[in-house]
Amino acid sequence: MAENTGVRHSGAPADRGRTTVADVVVAKIAGMAARDVPGVHDLGSGFARSMGSVRERMPGAGSGKSVTRGVDVEVGELQAAIELGIVVEYGFSITDVAGEVRESLISAVERMASREVVEVNITVGDVKLPDEEDEGEEQQRIR
Repeated sequence: MAENTGVRHSGAPADRGRTTVADVVVAKIAGMAARDVPGVHDLGSGFARSMGSVRERMPGAGSGKSVTRGVDVEVGELQAAIELGIVVEYGFSITDVAGEVRESLISAVERMASREVVEVNITVGDVKLPDEEDEGEEQQRIR
């Protein structure tokens, strides 16, 4: 027989408390969603990518590309706004890639973080030409 403790809860358990989503969480979701779009070569401006490649080679700095490089977000309790810098691969329509990136980001952030995305501003800072080496590849060759 169950004992009655006298504690009565009203409402569903999911409604008891508040969930806060940090800006870095939304930035990571946005970064991953943008990288998955065909035609996106990299995220960030040329300077940000250069600094990122230097940082990646530093001992103890972790491995791999920073998922949030080139991504700035502003997250509220119900909404989010995203600023994104991308490099588009040569041959892809910039407007089509930007549109697909926007759709991918909005879908991922709204699904995973339950925040309405009110805007996604995209800056295309470069076009990756077929014969260009990545900055990281060039730096490794110079060693």
